[in-house]
Amino acid sequence: MITSFKMALRSIGSNKMRAVLTMLGIIIGVMALVVLVSLVNGATTSVTNSVSGLGSNMISVSVSDNKGKPVYLDTVDEWMAKTDVGLIAPYLSTTSTVVADGESSEITVYGVTPEFYDVQGLTLSMGRFIKSSDIANHTYVCVINENTATEAIGYIDCIGEAIHIGGIEYTIVGVLSDNSSLTTGITSNSVIAYMPFTSIIRLSDSISSEVTKFYVSAPENKTIDEVKQAVTKVLLERFEDDEDAFRISSQSVLEDAMSNITSILTLLLGGIAAISLIVGGIGIMNIMLVTVTERTREIGIRKAVGASRSTILTQFLMEAVVLCMLGCGLGIFLSWVILQVVTTVVSSLAMTFALDGKVVLIAVLFCFLIGVVFGLYPANKAAKMKPIDALHYGG
Repeated sequence: MITSFKMALRSIGSNKMRAVLTMLGIIIGVMALVVLVSLVNGATTSVTNSVSGLGSNMISVSVSDNKGKPVYLDTVDEWMAKTDVGLIAPYLSTTSTVVADGESSEITVYGVTPEFYDVQGLTLSMGRFIKSSDIANHTYVCVINENTATEAIGYIDCIGEAIHIGGIEYTIVGVLSDNSSLTTGITSNSVIAYMPFTSIIRLSDSISSEVTKFYVSAPENKTIDEVKQAVTKVLLERFEDDEDAFRISSQSVLEDAMSNITSILTLLLGGIAAISLIVGGIGIMNIMLVTVTERTREIGIRKAVGASRSTILTQFLMEAVVLCMLGCGLGIFLSWVILQVVTTVVSSLAMTFALDGKVVLIAVLFCFLIGVVFGLYPANKAAKMKPIDALHYGG
């Protein structure tokens, strides 16, 4: 076996250019497999982490039919008193106009309670968030994100400044960082404002004080599934056991959907890369057939001096496998280089792309299999040659 390996290296080294061109298909195939799958995995990991940061420990509830028993803020306070649920953060949302420097633009406004800050995992850049006293007094205050501060005021440090939303003047009491939560994380480049739940009602006649949407966080001693069951029980009791009167969803549903999509993408990209490797394997079989033809006299001489069929078979099969594995090694190395470059280029997106050990192992095993499968026919052809015919070959 060692002798066959050394002979394979000598044969490949004797015609380096042809060997490189032969391995090119394998190199490209390995790069396609490793790079594409690693990019998908890296992007998925980053997005999954972002989704988890948007509230993997909370559920979202929307009420579509109140059965004549509308939910209000005092109802929410009663539910929060139950030990089986954590914080409940009701919210209202609408779009309005914000006036800055004589120009108006669209703004997304959320009417929230103090619990919204903790449930959503918001981060203040400066100032404070909405307080219970703001809810009770219907105060004209708001909290904006950094992008809104820049767009509407012109600078981030704008605590105490006035902002006109929907023709009503609000005092800015806080500025949120554009880096977290379901609302600020995904729409960090949007113009957003948060105001007391009781104050947003004044922006539009179409907004009522009824709570139809809210988030519920899980307390430390409860799992999200336990909280979901507790909230479901409470809602069923209120809405006459009608499961269609409300809808409960969680981030885990989104994470599961993303996982399924990622798996399908990985399989599709892996299949495309596998086709590239098979094409490379065909190229190796083709060049091995040429090699067998060129070395027909050598085969005849070796058989004439006693070389067995298995020895000839092993020699040429080893050469095909070595070609595949060399191409695989180069492909993996170039894949690592490409991933490092991509990681550097997209560093601002906080994404990291690295070689996936499982993908590398699959690439190595698949390349070895290709070397055996596509090298077997030329090797078997060489092994079946009759010494006399090989010695008389005049090609």
